Amino acid sequence: MGLLSERTVVVTGVLTDQSIAFHVARLAQEQGARVVLTSFGRTMSLTKRSASRLPEQVPIVELDVTDDDHLATFADRLREHTGSVDGLVHSIGFAPETALGGNFLNTTWPDVATAMHVSAYSLASLTVATRPLMSPGSAVVGLDFDATVAWPTYDWMGVAKAALESTARYLARHLGPDGIRVNLVAAGPIRTMAAKSIPGFEEFETVWKDRAPLGWDLTDPAPAAQACIALLSPWFSATTGEIVHVDGGVHSQGA
Repeated sequence: MGLLSERTVVVTGVLTDQSIAFHVARLAQEQGARVVLTSFGRTMSLTKRSASRLPEQVPIVELDVTDDDHLATFADRLREHTGSVDGLVHSIGFAPETALGGNFLNTTWPDVATAMHVSAYSLASLTVATRPLMSPGSAVVGLDFDATVAWPTYDWMGVAKAALESTARYLARHLGPDGIRVNLVAAGPIRTMAAKSIPGFEEFETVWKDRAPLGWDLTDPAPAAQACIALLSPWFSATTGEIVHVDGGVHSQGA
């Protein structure tokens, strides 16, 4: 019996097999879960390719979290593959290039709005869209990057992550009476496709190399994925509104 035996988990954001989301899907299957992935548009081919590398075949449901029609019909389209959702993984984030790389003071509202919509508000909209299939004991887990400080080059994505953290707390407050838990995993930097799009990403590598008490492997998404699996499982039945740091301990250290 695995940690997620007989549970159904929906995982967003699987693009390549180096992503944390892919390893969440893989580990979920290994722990007994039925997994459903989401993707849309040009990323669909990437998701299908990565899905073929999972231990078991999975359905892929089209979902663009900025499309109101997609969200409105998401529960019905999920029902074509499962009657319930016990776990939901939010691994979605995007900021236009102008919102990153030291351009903080010059970024216009439309680009900030895009970052906030995709990277923060989507946690709420996705959860609400999935809620009709969730029941007491279900869990939502989002992927985060520590937003308690300002990072070099991260700029408005850092602001969006702060909004994501606040969104998770409010979701925990409003969904707690329904027995639905909402938590985040704040992972250290991993060399994923998303990370490569951040100008100056190598500065993060230097920070973690110098400050992680446990050390940090920038090529290994498994520790963060393992934390997601634990939070999705019944073992954290009384934990909600929490941010679990999987970063080698960097968040706990001073400069």
